[in-house]
Amino acid sequence: MFRFDPYSPAIDADPFPFYRTLRDEHPCFWSPEAQMWVLSRYADIVTALQDWQTYSSARGNLMTELPGRAGATLGTTDPPRHDRLRALVQHAFMKRNLEALAEPIRAIAREAAAPLAGARQFDFIEDYSSKFTVRVLFAALGLPMGDEARVREKAVLMVQSDPVTRTKAPQHIAAYQWMQDYAAGVIAERRANPVNDLISHFSMAEIDGDRLDEREVLLTTTTLIMAGIESLGGFMAMYALNLADHAEARRAVVADPALLPEAVEESLRFNTSAQRFRRCLQRDVELHGQTMRAGDFVCLAYGSGNRDERQFPDPDRYDIRRKPRGHLGFGGGVHACLGTAIARLAVKIAFDEFHRVVPDYHRVQQHLAWMPSSTFRSPLQLELAVP
Repeated sequence: MFRFDPYSPAIDADPFPFYRTLRDEHPCFWSPEAQMWVLSRYADIVTALQDWQTYSSARGNLMTELPGRAGATLGTTDPPRHDRLRALVQHAFMKRNLEALAEPIRAIAREAAAPLAGARQFDFIEDYSSKFTVRVLFAALGLPMGDEARVREKAVLMVQSDPVTRTKAPQHIAAYQWMQDYAAGVIAERRANPVNDLISHFSMAEIDGDRLDEREVLLTTTTLIMAGIESLGGFMAMYALNLADHAEARRAVVADPALLPEAVEESLRFNTSAQRFRRCLQRDVELHGQTMRAGDFVCLAYGSGNRDERQFPDPDRYDIRRKPRGHLGFGGGVHACLGTAIARLAVKIAFDEFHRVVPDYHRVQQHLAWMPSSTFRSPLQLELAVP
């Protein structure tokens, strides 16, 4: 009998054969282990993303939710509250000119890549992407330098879950509490001494007299730190993995860096780090011969939708010239990722500078250890070798 446990490390090692079986044979699947439905076809996932009245995020969007977060962040609210939050957060983003970040990001990338010159083997995550992503996030949000390593450690723990209990373990919740305390301190400092950074703008954001309240500022900042570090870092690791495994694509982007943005979009489709998010049904839904009941949780398997041949021809082929419009690497609907512009800019610059120093590489480990997270999928280590 077919089984699909979205919390299983064995599935995360290679989810794509399971996804194919789900799409072809069980497109609306009840997972007893997860106690939720799993939607795996692209069209069904897009429908759910667009129908927030039915597929609500208000009880949390992570597969294992952090306590007290639901209902107070962009990812865990529905319109109209979501629209208010998004408008205020976007207002803060607009005041922080992202183009002005391009040169600081490039300087960070060059500094992070420089020690790799002449290296014969290194861990892409430990030696490059983790250093790059945390410093970019600190620059964008305006976090005080000095705590980068600890902030990254806590952010990575926050997105993890216990595959046995299928919940957040005490160390994950403790990391979340630490991050809230850290963010609260930064917010208090910025309110007392505002500067041109995102946290200052969040604290002060106002549209027609409406402002974010204290809990909204705190949890939005905490979530942005978590998502900024893990989403950007996880995707960079997956992108490096894709290029390491596909030599022709890697040679093409090294020879012509103008192809990097197209390769980024294909990587977001082919092997996104954002694999699965959840929703809660607000009414009964009949789908593919199954009846999903109001109050049931539903897993939206983005990683499966991105490999659905009904939407993307020859989906298991990594083709950087594909131009995969509508991929789910950044979600969709009202909850499409707010940080897409800075993520695309940062990854393009990061690999542009990385390839200046390390133009040719391949992965060392045949089998990778994956982050224990039911929502995100990225390797814990990515050893690369230079010929």
